[in-house]
Amino acid sequence: MQARSLGFSQIAVADVDLQAAEPGLTAWLENGFHGSMHYMARHGLTRARPQALRPGTVRIITARMDYLPRAAPADWQAVEWARLQSPAQATISIYARGRDYHKVMRARLQSLAERLAEHMGPCGHRVFVDSAPVLEVELASRSGLGWRGKHTLALHRDAGSMFFLGDIFIDFPLPVTPPVPAHCGSCTACIDVCPTRAIVAPYRLDARRCISYLTIEHTGAIPLELRPLIGNRIYGCDDCQLVCPWNKYAQRSHLPDFDAREPLQVPGLLALWAWDEATFLRHTEGSAIRRIGFQRWRRNLAVALGNALHAKEDAPTRAALQAARAQADELVAEHIDWALTMKPRLRSPNAAGASTVLRHASGPP
Repeated sequence: MQARSLGFSQIAVADVDLQAAEPGLTAWLENGFHGSMHYMARHGLTRARPQALRPGTVRIITARMDYLPRAAPADWQAVEWARLQSPAQATISIYARGRDYHKVMRARLQSLAERLAEHMGPCGHRVFVDSAPVLEVELASRSGLGWRGKHTLALHRDAGSMFFLGDIFIDFPLPVTPPVPAHCGSCTACIDVCPTRAIVAPYRLDARRCISYLTIEHTGAIPLELRPLIGNRIYGCDDCQLVCPWNKYAQRSHLPDFDAREPLQVPGLLALWAWDEATFLRHTEGSAIRRIGFQRWRRNLAVALGNALHAKEDAPTRAALQAARAQADELVAEHIDWALTMKPRLRSPNAAGASTVLRHASGPP
């Protein structure tokens, strides 16, 4: 009840022994799948050794917080696919349309830890929400919060994958909760639908091809061959979650924090392109989007606008890109130049993804 009152949907407890995860982590790093996220290689196997992060840790409390907005319609997946089929609209990952989950979840995990200490007595703890090299999905799987899906995200039979994960490292030997079996079966919907084929094998993601990585983590130019595949996605990508049959059970958040902000509810690309930096900072205050900065925001928009021109010629779009070219920095200018080379084509790059949805969205495997 304490956890639910703080907005958590489920909590569980994991042991600290993650040695079995070390070979997979090593192989992932050796293949370079982490891209330019050098901190992952720098931390190396520390991610699989919780006691190295916080000496004295004997248990890890894992927490799930649902983030589907309260007002999400019953057919929210269909609504999102329709947005992806509308080149002039901007698609922002659902989790990022409201308040930054780091801020929301960290404060609530800290409150939960303090409440637990009141019941158990003084105990050392440390809260983590993407703030250190923690294997969140591995811990969630071991503690029974769900299982690892083939897209590498955590899945829950009653909640799909539309939730955040957070952890509390503690030095108190709480009883461990058991894991749950996986229920993906032979389904490969998430692998099939990925626009850039970033899921190179079940449970194996090459971040260098992932649209979420390219639009958020990657600081340089987006590879030319991947730009047309990004479509109108300007911050993150939800395709592997939208197609997952288990997300028919995704739970809506009880918190207003994850409601979409008005400027991000049904944004048009040209409207967002018209923002100056001050407007960007104002509309993204307290949002996860602010972390990429105005330059990468413009880079992503330029790619999406180019793809819109590739779908349909539009004089205002072309004029807006041309007008911004002279004042653009080198990174954004290069992407504007690419966008301006785009000419209309006959078929949407998302059409294949839409057909995959119709094949896989009927129900759990």
